[in-house]
Amino acid sequence: MDLQSHVLALYGVPINIAESILRPRISEVSRSTSPANHERTTDIARLLKLDYMCTHTVADNLGARFLFDLVKKNENKLEYVDDLLQLLKAIPEYGLAAKRKSGPVLFAGSPESHCGKIVVTEFTGGTSGSKDIYEKMSHYGIGTIIGMHMGEEHRKEAEKYHINVVIAGHMASDSLGMNLLLDELEKKGLEVITLSGLNRVKRYKK
Repeated sequence: MDLQSHVLALYGVPINIAESILRPRISEVSRSTSPANHERTTDIARLLKLDYMCTHTVADNLGARFLFDLVKKNENKLEYVDDLLQLLKAIPEYGLAAKRKSGPVLFAGSPESHCGKIVVTEFTGGTSGSKDIYEKMSHYGIGTIIGMHMGEEHRKEAEKYHINVVIAGHMASDSLGMNLLLDELEKKGLEVITLSGLNRVKRYKK
């Protein structure tokens, strides 16, 4: 979750402020995960003699970078929130999710609102950050957030400080990040079998 403060600093929120606000939330998440059975899945893999690794944050980072670059490339065309929604829906993973009613949706603001500064901040860093960050984000000129998902308390705080919130969709965003990773693995000759909601989209030619 420390990554989140660095992402916010990238968009102009001073690192010391971001760290200070995130610290209590990081402690809260740490306490909530302490009773988990951390060895369960690795034990199963070991007994089945399967290679096993988690690439969750890797995929989140790849998806976040993809959207960061896409927004930067199109920033002159993204005046209104609806422009951003349409840009996201043009991405295959999000377009397919939209047809299934699980694609990009506006959680706060309106399609006619101006975007202002668009940030990809609710996308990587383990889990949701602090709901107290939105006041600071608005103070430092952030107008629109792109995220994977957002709880109701966080949404209300973002709305309170007049920040537009575009939620791209959790599984669609996971698919985007994993597809970028799987492309590189397939190039190396690995066979990929998808399941559990992952929609495979290839961005390379054999």
